[in-house]
Amino acid sequence: MTFFWILWGFDACIALVVLYFFFIGLGDGSVSSFNMGLWGLMLGGLAAIMLGSLWLKGQEKLVLAKVLLAILAVPGFLYLMFMLLIIITKPRWN
Repeated sequence: MTFFWILWGFDACIALVVLYFFFIGLGDGSVSSFNMGLWGLMLGGLAAIMLGSLWLKGQEKLVLAKVLLAILAVPGFLYLMFMLLIIITKPRWN
């Protein structure tokens, strides 16, 4: 049960980052009618993962809820580790 809430909290942080970039893009005009469909699919997918995992947990299907949350959490965690590696090692890119 605790692992579910850890995954859910991590996914919620990822969703907040995506929402931040969405609203910043609305403000500066980079999110327009040209790419609104892509943003809609991305935000809809995030909502499906977050709400679907809560629904599965409510249906007593905790393993499936964790698998659903892992779809977003695993790539997010790998990207976080990559960024930490870049910050710590300070590689030369030339």
